[in-house]
Amino acid sequence: MQEFLENSPYINWQEPSVAAQAAALAGPLGQNDEAVVGACFEFVRDDIKHSVDYQLNPITCRASDVLKYKTGFCFAKSHLLAALLRANGIPCALIYQRMKLTQRSYCLHGLNSVYLEPHGWCRIDARGNWAGLDAKFAPPAEHLPFKPSGPGERIFETRFSRPLKEVVNVLTNGDTWQEVSANLPDNPSLT
Repeated sequence: MQEFLENSPYINWQEPSVAAQAAALAGPLGQNDEAVVGACFEFVRDDIKHSVDYQLNPITCRASDVLKYKTGFCFAKSHLLAALLRANGIPCALIYQRMKLTQRSYCLHGLNSVYLEPHGWCRIDARGNWAGLDAKFAPPAEHLPFKPSGPGERIFETRFSRPLKEVVNVLTNGDTWQEVSANLPDNPSLT
């Protein structure tokens, strides 16, 4: 579990603004991990705008930048959620889903898996509710906005403590939300 609590360059929960936000969200909830996860999830889902939905720049990748600019792609939002939970001592992983974009193209989608007693690992997606997308935190049930349904689509079971290189590359090299949208990463055999 220790790797899912670590501070890292992109899940930088020890950065003062991230640590302060994590403490503020957890403060009134005491030691109730499920309530803390719910508060952090709703904050990222509802208060951090998805870059494409709101057509926002700058492009963010580090949790602290997502918090500072209040915007991010799904990947960046998952980095912030992981940072907020880890700051509160709750193990959180990054996971990925492969989705169909067009008739011939696919992309990865970033979400989280959080460890909660007595439920174990639960997948949650704080991407943001928009145009018929509905994500909730209600363990042990999963309420994810995207369900794999076609050939080639799937949710990968591997839990990562740090973001994939291809995700970091697109977020750190893209200058605008349009550029990142046109270059979303794909990895059909992620393990």
